Amino acid sequence: MTQAILIFLCFLVISALMITRKLPAFIAMIIMAVGFGLLAGLPLVGVNEAGAQIGVLHAIIEGGVMRMAAAIGAVIFGAWLGRMVTLTGVTKTLIRKAAEFGGDRPLIVGFALLAAVTFLYTNLIGLGALIMIGTIVLPILLSVGIPAVSAACILLLGLSMGFCFNLFQWTAFVNIMSVPLEVVQQFATILFFITAVGSIAFMFIEYKRQGIKYAFSAPVSTDEDDGEQALPKGIRGVLCMITPLVPLVMVMALSLPIIPAFIIGLIWLSIFSSKGFGKTMNMLTKAAFAGVNDAAPVIFLFIGLGVLVAGVTNPAVTAIIHPVIVSITPTTRIPYILFFALLAPLSLYRGPLNLFGLGGGVAALIVGSGIIPAVAVMGAFVAIERLQSNTCPTNSQNVWTCSYVGLDVNVVTARLLPYMWAVAGVGVIVAAFMYM
Repeated sequence: MTQAILIFLCFLVISALMITRKLPAFIAMIIMAVGFGLLAGLPLVGVNEAGAQIGVLHAIIEGGVMRMAAAIGAVIFGAWLGRMVTLTGVTKTLIRKAAEFGGDRPLIVGFALLAAVTFLYTNLIGLGALIMIGTIVLPILLSVGIPAVSAACILLLGLSMGFCFNLFQWTAFVNIMSVPLEVVQQFATILFFITAVGSIAFMFIEYKRQGIKYAFSAPVSTDEDDGEQALPKGIRGVLCMITPLVPLVMVMALSLPIIPAFIIGLIWLSIFSSKGFGKTMNMLTKAAFAGVNDAAPVIFLFIGLGVLVAGVTNPAVTAIIHPVIVSITPTTRIPYILFFALLAPLSLYRGPLNLFGLGGGVAALIVGSGIIPAVAVMGAFVAIERLQSNTCPTNSQNVWTCSYVGLDVNVVTARLLPYMWAVAGVGVIVAAFMYM
């Protein structure tokens, strides 16, 4: 009992330091995992009777980093493709085509750009990508009279919808909760439509409430292209613009692994955007280095998450806290719905239901305990991720977007919370009927 109390106190202290931003998330998760292992009585270095490494340094730190290797690989190749999509001019062309489609009708422009951002974010990742898109999208939205808070929310909703089909996210879910990729793919597709309904409701309700307001507090220049080239004309340009679909088709229709699917996307875009072998190779190299830079925060977050998952699922730790998890985890459908739907806001501020924060370890612990099926755990946490993905004030994308349009980050959180809480709740209900 003493060990369980100490582990719980460690959890609370490190959580508080992370939420108050005294510790970066990935460092906090590593410290927490090491603390759990030491409090459970594991040595720093040691072997069991069978000769297997059981020490904290090997089993938790080394094992945790390797646990997320597939997800980290997917992040790197996805970020590489995302940078190529930008450098070849696909990003800017898609956004401007969407804006031209909407003309001077604010609601139509909003929907068109929401769709464009959604499409792009099936491949993009990182704050760099958001900045490149946001500096094009936000001035267009604001220039047609969409209020700043609505414009910020449209950008973040598009990001969230695109993430439903983002392959690196799928890999992370598979790694954390040990469920088949096909199951994640199916449930993410359902969540996409639920999120789309919530986003459409937001657009209509907020348009009716806010109307049109011509005001702009950020620089309106969108001429900086970060080295983009002009997209080829004609059929080659069209084939370039469908690049974000290529990896998805490879995975969903042909069942290819995720990293080869990204490589095929890179080859596809390189062929149809090519302006000579030398230029294409230079662009691929530039995109690779820039993509890794974009992905660096996510890579380190995944490293911390992998170490935390290894810590909480270590047999010595699990044996101590298993009784606590058993006592609070709902095991039937109605309690499951009430528990996860009502507590969904605990995904904010890197809380215990945030799959890319403390929740990654909590989810892995529940899966390891075997109290409810792993697919049910996946359903609940991935549904709740809908709320976290665009509403959490600690997200770098939220902070940058609000800063760009001159808003306090909590204003966007308050505006999106009712819609995304409802989306998460519906997702939990669907998961309950599918998996419980």
